[in-house]
Amino acid sequence: MSTADIKQQRRKRFEEVFNRIRDELIEHMKGEKMPREAIEWYHRNLDFNVPGGKLNRGMSVVDSVEILRGRRLLDDEYFKAALLGWCIELLQAFFLVSDDIMDQSITRRGQPCWYRVEGVGEIAINDSFMLEGAIYHLLKKYFRSEPCYVHLLELFHDTTYQTEMGQLVDLITAPEGQVDLAKFSIEKHAFIVQYKTAYYSFYLSVALAMRVCGVPESYTLNGDTIEPYKVALSILLPLGEYFQIQDDFLDYAGTPEQIGKIGTDIVDNKCSWCVNIALSVATPAQRKILDENYGQKDAAKEAAVKALYEELGLREKYKAYEESAKGRIEKLIQQIPEPEAGVDGGVLRREVFTSFLNKIYKRTK
Repeated sequence: MSTADIKQQRRKRFEEVFNRIRDELIEHMKGEKMPREAIEWYHRNLDFNVPGGKLNRGMSVVDSVEILRGRRLLDDEYFKAALLGWCIELLQAFFLVSDDIMDQSITRRGQPCWYRVEGVGEIAINDSFMLEGAIYHLLKKYFRSEPCYVHLLELFHDTTYQTEMGQLVDLITAPEGQVDLAKFSIEKHAFIVQYKTAYYSFYLSVALAMRVCGVPESYTLNGDTIEPYKVALSILLPLGEYFQIQDDFLDYAGTPEQIGKIGTDIVDNKCSWCVNIALSVATPAQRKILDENYGQKDAAKEAAVKALYEELGLREKYKAYEESAKGRIEKLIQQIPEPEAGVDGGVLRREVFTSFLNKIYKRTK
C-alpha cells in the first residue's frame, strides 16, 4: 500500500469519528427539545465548518498518542484520542467562523465563509459559540471519570484564552481602515503568532496526547530530571511560529486553488511576516510605497505591494528563514533523551516532534 493510500485510510478512520460525535451532538439537541429547524441549522453548522480542513491539528492528537504509547491503539483508545482531535477541530472552527467575520473575509477552505452563506449573516456569531460549547459537552461525556479530565479542561480553556489574547493584539495593531505601519515590528508579530497560533495549533495537540497517556509534570530518565510539558512548549512554540510564517508567506505567494482561500493579508492591513520583513529592509522610497499602498481595499495598490515584495527578494528571504527554522527546531528535538524500547506512554519521544516538523516542512498549502 502506498504512503498516499495509508494517509487516506487514516483520514477516513478519523472522519468516521466525526460522524459519530456529530450525530451524538444532534441527539443531545433533540434531548433538549430544540425545535426541528434549530436542530437542522446546528447540523448544517457542524457539517459546513468542522470537517472540511486539512485536519492536521486533530489527527496530530492521534499520531502523538500512538507515538507516546509506542504501539497501535486499541479501539477505545483510538476513539478517545480522535475525539480530542475533533475537539481541537471544533475549537478551530469556532475561531475561523468568528475570525472571518472580524476580518470580513470572503472565502474559507474553497467555499464562502459561513457568515456569507445565504440566510446566515450575524447568526454565525452564535453558531461559533455553539461550536465551542460542543467541546465541553464532549469532554464531560467521555472524560469526566478520567484522572486527566481537569487537565483537559484547563488545556482547552487556557489555550482558548491565549488565542483570544493573540487575536486582540492582532486586531488593535492592524485595524482595518487605520493603517499605521509604525505599529508593526518583528517582535510584535512573534507575540501575535505565539498566542494566536502556536498554542492551539501545536502545543494543544501534543499536551492533550501527553495527558491522556499519563505523562507526569516531571520524571527522571538516564539520571536527568525532565519537565516534559516545558520541553514540549520550548519546541512547539517555535514550530508554531514557523507554521504561521509559512501561512503569511503563502497568503502572498500562494494561489487560491493552492491554499483554499483568497489571500487578504495585504488589503486587510495584517501584521504579517511579509510586511515586517519588507519594513526591515526597505529604503525610504520603498517604505513610502508601503505606506501609500498597504492595507487598502484596492487591487492596484495590493499589486504594488506584491511587486515591492518581489523587488525586495521576499521569496529568497523566506527560503533562508525556512531552512534556519528547521535547523533550530531539529537541534531542540535532539536534546530530548530517548526512553528504552517497550515503554508504553509516560515519557516524551522525539518522534512526536519530528512528526510535526515533517508535516509542515516545505508545505505549499
